[in-house]
Amino acid sequence: MRIMKKVPVKQILTELSKQKLANDFEKQKTQLDQECQQLSFEKRKIEMKQNVSREEVSKRFQREIDRRKEKIRWVDYKLEQLNVLPLGSEITEDEVETIVEVNVGDDWDSIMNNGAIIVEDGKVIRIDE
Repeated sequence: MRIMKKVPVKQILTELSKQKLANDFEKQKTQLDQECQQLSFEKRKIEMKQNVSREEVSKRFQREIDRRKEKIRWVDYKLEQLNVLPLGSEITEDEVETIVEVNVGDDWDSIMNNGAIIVEDGKVIRIDE
């Protein structure tokens, strides 16, 4: 029988991949900051209308702004961790699904917990089964 299983894709940290990840994190922060500014602008615009509850509008928009600020803090934390990690470290970057053959008598834990795809600078260097 064949089943679907998730397999982690791990990246070996190199100078190039570290810089790429840092750039991606900075882009995420910029995007989230722009969303916060846009939400603040929309909040002020809607509050100017007479038919709306200003308190309700303020709460709703503030909740969304706070969510994005929390994401910014999380990205900042990931940036700090990235700077601490030594080159050659393996970090989990993604997860993909694969098809696995399962037979009677197979060790279930071994099937479900083993396996990884190891990538270095955009090239697959190892597949652990």
